[in-house]
Amino acid sequence: MKYIFLLLATIAGMLPLHAATVDTVNVRSVLMNKDIKAVVISPENKKATSTLYLLHGYSGNYASWIKTAPHIEQLVDTYGYLVVCPDGGFNSWYWDTPKNDYLYESYITKELIPFIEQQYQVGSDRTNRAITGLSMGGHGALYLAFRNQDLFGFAGSTSGGVDIRPFPDNWGMKTHLGEYHQEPEIWDAHTVIELTHLVKPKSLELFIDCGTEDFFFEVNNKLHEKLTYMNIAHHYLTMPGKHNGEYWVRSIDFQMAFFAQCFQKVTLN
Repeated sequence: MKYIFLLLATIAGMLPLHAATVDTVNVRSVLMNKDIKAVVISPENKKATSTLYLLHGYSGNYASWIKTAPHIEQLVDTYGYLVVCPDGGFNSWYWDTPKNDYLYESYITKELIPFIEQQYQVGSDRTNRAITGLSMGGHGALYLAFRNQDLFGFAGSTSGGVDIRPFPDNWGMKTHLGEYHQEPEIWDAHTVIELTHLVKPKSLELFIDCGTEDFFFEVNNKLHEKLTYMNIAHHYLTMPGKHNGEYWVRSIDFQMAFFAQCFQKVTLN
């Protein structure tokens, strides 16, 4: 695959010596009546036309990715697209929750994206937008992409919690969705693996990866099997690794190389 060659160029030491510009912005959410921070990483001396929305995991925040993998700045310079790391709350899973206490899906799709595209003058076509993330953010990225294919052309997940139902007592999810044994339909509607029917043929290019020692490894395998069974094209990568920063600092190289290839194909066409 061509994106592997882009990755090999990065590993071979071809990262630029200069660094991207890193901004922290405040985006007003009228929907949730608060200001929400985001890190925006822009390539130095180059006008970006495309944007990757990069979501953090449970208990993280807008700065988590740049702290975990600071070489993202060099990757942005190499590939030339914008990276936006929004704050998704402590445990939002990037849902609009049934109780409307969290409205992070609407925030990202209706408030953050227009703000970024106005402020940074990047492309506003779905083929100029990609979304991915780790753990809770991996779930969030696929959840948002499957439900908003008019907004995103490309999506991914690294170590994603792509089926939340095996973990009914974890990460405060039942606070928002209710007890799983009492509200199974609500849980089904809020878990990625049950939303594959929404994916239109040839609508999304997908890249999913997970470490073989990750507690989310089995649910990622199940999603891969289901996507394959449903004849939904996707790239699936497994590597040795656990659910930790040591894995994510490696996996982001593959993720960003993949989206660089996606954006490049759009430019060439």
